[in-house]
Amino acid sequence: MASDDGQVPLLERAEMPDTTPTIPKETAREIALLEREFVEAEVQALRASFPLLRPLYTRRNALIASKLADAEFWPRVFAFASEIEAYLLPSDEMILSECLKNFTVERISVNEAGDAGEPRDVRFTFEFDTSPERNVWFGGDGKLVKEFYWRKSIGVSEKSGRRKVWEGLVSQPVRIPWRKAEVDPTKGLLDAACNLAEAEGKAAAGKKITPEQRLDLPEYEKLVTEVAKVEAEAGLRAEREADGDDDEDEDDHEEEGPADVSFFAWFGYRGRDISAEESEEAMKADEEYWGKIARGEKVEGDEKEGEGDAAAGDEFEEDEDDDDEDGLMDAEIYPEGHELAMTLGDEVWDNALKYYVQSLQAPEFGSDIDFDMDGMEDDDYDDEEETDRPRKKVKT
Repeated sequence: MASDDGQVPLLERAEMPDTTPTIPKETAREIALLEREFVEAEVQALRASFPLLRPLYTRRNALIASKLADAEFWPRVFAFASEIEAYLLPSDEMILSECLKNFTVERISVNEAGDAGEPRDVRFTFEFDTSPERNVWFGGDGKLVKEFYWRKSIGVSEKSGRRKVWEGLVSQPVRIPWRKAEVDPTKGLLDAACNLAEAEGKAAAGKKITPEQRLDLPEYEKLVTEVAKVEAEAGLRAEREADGDDDEDEDDHEEEGPADVSFFAWFGYRGRDISAEESEEAMKADEEYWGKIARGEKVEGDEKEGEGDAAAGDEFEEDEDDDDEDGLMDAEIYPEGHELAMTLGDEVWDNALKYYVQSLQAPEFGSDIDFDMDGMEDDDYDDEEETDRPRKKVKT
């Protein structure tokens, strides 16, 4: 009998028969195949959109450089983009507001016609003021360039024996010349990640480093130790908050990034160790695999009963313990690097003008800037406005 609130008691629910529908194997394959085709169509649409958008980005860059150079454009955009709020610590916000001069995003692999190239390959360029009187954190020429490449790998799970597929963004660490260790918001993590990448290059002597070589490097052991320390501290902090023993202001935690790691640790994100050649081979193998599925042919793994249907998408369910083949997961200083890169490229970059105008309209975000808002009503930039430019949601 249902309770007054309409909920079925737990004991009765436990005794109820399982009504989950059983999907035939062939139907599951059709679902997986159609889902893959949706993803491919979204990627093609993303690629085709860039020839239309590039001239607009060029005009926007010119507008910012000529008329908004002294109007805090990019600091305001980063401060007002709610999608990245969780990735910024208070110290990150201070650096961005004081020193960020320019920010650009380039889809580096798509050709001019928009009919070839991986649209998810992306280059981020940050330009900072590095004058000592304004930037007490780091020097150099102020330009930080980080590139991401979309890669795919195919393997076999050691635990289940099933086909497993990984795809996502990979990158190389980018060093930031901190003026001194005390002002490094990453607390040494970024330097340690860069040190490991450089040590790998020397150890491999121009070839791809093996997992065994990587694990033997002292730089690897040091970085893994530092990452584990940060994760442990974050876990203890979370426990204190759950127990109500943390006396810090709750508002401070709302702005803390993943695992309380600085946004600038994102420059050390690596992802998987997959070369362009390995990825290309995996993509060809994947095309052949799904081609067989589309033709109704038998694929490897069909004979394995009780292990799930790989063609129905089970190969995407990965066990983390079975997944760190190259040892980089334990040494990853910014596990959310893929997600942040996608957010910067698809949300912050695309909607920069909207965020900037919103920042000027917000009374709590005061400024001495005299910005003529005639003809622009608040509703024009409402987050719920139906005429907002649609966001690109390419599935990964």
